[in-house]
Amino acid sequence: MTELTLEQAQAVVKAAVEKAQADGLKMNVAVVDAGANLKAFARMDGAWLGSVDIAIKKARTARLFDMPTGEIGKLSQPGGSLYNIEVSNGGLITFPGGMPLKNGKGEIVGAIGVSGSTVENDHAVASAGAAALV
Repeated sequence: MTELTLEQAQAVVKAAVEKAQADGLKMNVAVVDAGANLKAFARMDGAWLGSVDIAIKKARTARLFDMPTGEIGKLSQPGGSLYNIEVSNGGLITFPGGMPLKNGKGEIVGAIGVSGSTVENDHAVASAGAAALV
């Protein structure tokens, strides 16, 4: 597996921040490596302090399960196959805003997590960041 470089992680954060700025949003953006360890982070001026932890947990969640956090959320509803998963692994986030990062070969090399607005905006900003990975 190819390692996510610091340069790549910073490019992902930069693209996410640029999308947030273009949309007039104040976001926290976290990127974790393949081991779910924090690799890069940005807290935009004025972004909620409470969203720092959420952004990091979204990135970790997306990497630990190699799927977007919104998809995990669908599976974790009462009666779902992953019900209560959010209390595992030291706390997970199971709503949109986290997604795996894939390299040019399609290998998952990390994940991005974004928090600071609606889950729809969080997901859009995370998607913009993920698209920057080359």
